[in-house]
Amino acid sequence: MSFPLLSKEAPVTAPANAFERRVARALNDERDVIFVRLMLAIALVQLPCALVLFGLRNFSWWLALGYWALWGGLFLDKFILMLHCTSHRPLFNKHHRLWNLCIPWILGPFCGETPEAYFVHHMGMHHKEGNLHGDLSSTLRFQRDKFTHWLRYFGRFMTVGLFELYAYHMRNGKPKLAKRLVVGEGSFWLMVLLLATLVSAQATFVVFVFPVILVRMLMMMGNWGQHAFVDPAHPGNDFKSSITCINSRYNRRCFNDGYHVIHHLKPALHYTEMDSELGQNLERYAAEDAIVFEGLDFFMVWLLLMTKRYRSLARAFVRLPGAPERTDDEVIAFLRSRLVPIPSPG
Repeated sequence: MSFPLLSKEAPVTAPANAFERRVARALNDERDVIFVRLMLAIALVQLPCALVLFGLRNFSWWLALGYWALWGGLFLDKFILMLHCTSHRPLFNKHHRLWNLCIPWILGPFCGETPEAYFVHHMGMHHKEGNLHGDLSSTLRFQRDKFTHWLRYFGRFMTVGLFELYAYHMRNGKPKLAKRLVVGEGSFWLMVLLLATLVSAQATFVVFVFPVILVRMLMMMGNWGQHAFVDPAHPGNDFKSSITCINSRYNRRCFNDGYHVIHHLKPALHYTEMDSELGQNLERYAAEDAIVFEGLDFFMVWLLLMTKRYRSLARAFVRLPGAPERTDDEVIAFLRSRLVPIPSPG
């Protein structure tokens, strides 16, 4: 496969009407008006449906399935990546900064994200540690094409992950982040307990509990895919510890999230600039022997690894101009060499 023509996968979005132009004045970047549209869509479509479930005299699991389908089909992935983008680049400017609480505190609980946990984990820990052994979500010590290893990884995150995250920030002199985690997580689960006890246990499970379980599973699948292929000799090199996925439906829906190498190199880079940034630095990517896949996303990479479909990965592997030339068999050997466990130097 030759390197494909780079395309703008998430075009710049400008305010489209007088309302959006007015809103744009409250934003740090008017290109992010797309997030305001998404916030309004969730508030006007998903939230009323959630309230209907709580208002039912006789709860219906068929309606619950319909609610999950609506949330999953329209908003699940987009919300998570909106939360990601606005964690790195606050949406509202300093004159309207209280509105920045809307995404994590008001919409987040309906979309599988407990308040503050994502920010405290992703911004406070993951980017600082960069998937090395100090990273609580590091993939290094696992054989990254084994499902049993992923189950251990996911199980630890779901059972003791938040306790470890709290201890991490206390140990590293970040008590404010630890407090944000406790306040956000505690507030959410207290709300869940009250709603389940006083209103409807079934509706509470459908609207709040199941989404958290699903989203945390998906985030661990995604992080595994992002950091599955790591050069054992250079695990701290972002070009060799992450991957890039281009020309995918996921990028078009989720604000170019597939450009994960760039994201670790320049965490605050606007998502609309990811594509051109890759194009301007192809020689560096080739020199570093970075892994780029076309037409895949991180979840598909995870699935192909769990089912050991290396041939499919090789077909999606992009031959960067200037990188070592490899046959499909050589690509498979190369990919497998980056899946082995990497022990801690200590």
